Amino acid sequence: MPVTLSTPLSLYSIPAVWLTAFLPVTMKTMLIQNVKGYNNLEPRPTTSRVTADPTIPRATAARILRMEGAHLNGNENLPIWIAAVLAGNLVGLDNYTLNVASLLYIGGRITYNYVYFNQATEFQSWVRTGVYFGSLSLPIYLIFKAAAKIQAGKMAVM
Repeated sequence: MPVTLSTPLSLYSIPAVWLTAFLPVTMKTMLIQNVKGYNNLEPRPTTSRVTADPTIPRATAARILRMEGAHLNGNENLPIWIAAVLAGNLVGLDNYTLNVASLLYIGGRITYNYVYFNQATEFQSWVRTGVYFGSLSLPIYLIFKAAAKIQAGKMAVM
């Protein structure tokens, strides 16, 4: 069977979106390892220890903090994505809608991370914010679409 946008694939987006939240912390850890050495015995304070070190270039410390921020933001947004995909599948939203929203959301999260890692100006920070809110509209759209289907009586939720 060929894979198309009408194939039920949206559940695969959940681990893909999780990966977009996990990769920033992995990249941050590798960067810390390269510039100072990573302390796996005390991983949580390592970021603040390294970024406060005056021997670390300011740009590198700022990038480490942005990678941490991207990781935290990804973790904060994962639950609404999971809820949206599960709600959409539960009520039987069409696969095309779920798949397109999934691809756009994954792309938005990748774009968000890229802009966040590399931003250097106030304008770029606002681009990041725009990408964030644009991406956030996708799970909200799916949740409202699922709720509308239930409200219309086209799906009975137990």
